[in-house]
Amino acid sequence: MAELNATPAGNAGKKPVRKTQSLRVDLTAMVDLAFLLVTFFMLTTTLNKPKAMDLAMPDQSDDGRIAVADSRSVTLCLGNNAKLLMYQGLERTPQVLTYNKESLRKALVEAKQNIYANTGKDAVILVKPSDRSKYGDLVNVLDELNITQNTRYAVTDITDQDIDLLKKRSIY
Repeated sequence: MAELNATPAGNAGKKPVRKTQSLRVDLTAMVDLAFLLVTFFMLTTTLNKPKAMDLAMPDQSDDGRIAVADSRSVTLCLGNNAKLLMYQGLERTPQVLTYNKESLRKALVEAKQNIYANTGKDAVILVKPSDRSKYGDLVNVLDELNITQNTRYAVTDITDQDIDLLKKRSIY
């Protein structure tokens, strides 16, 4: 609480003397309240939970290879400059795409529909990041796969033939 210390009034009949008063504020209650508020907000606040993308890898055989029919496979080779190559099966006639919905998303939807129409099964997407691609590019591709509802995909190592294709298109 606040205290006022006044000097006794013993100046009867004399010229009034100006009295000085000292003011002292006790801050104990305010400090207690501040600690209670800090404790309350620390205990009731929920921290952001880390968000992770689910990535289920397919089962492998004993030699570490995954058997995928050429008629069902689509390969995405990630290059630099936010570009990638996409080709179906082993035809090796890739198309150069960028990471936007007019390019990659449209191509993934068309490939998924073509493979389902021809084989009656889902497409298997092989994502092959190169040494020159960025981590954000891989995340963008995985996001596009989730948006287009392609449930069968795998992230694999890039081959020398794929690197040669990237070099031919000047995106390695």
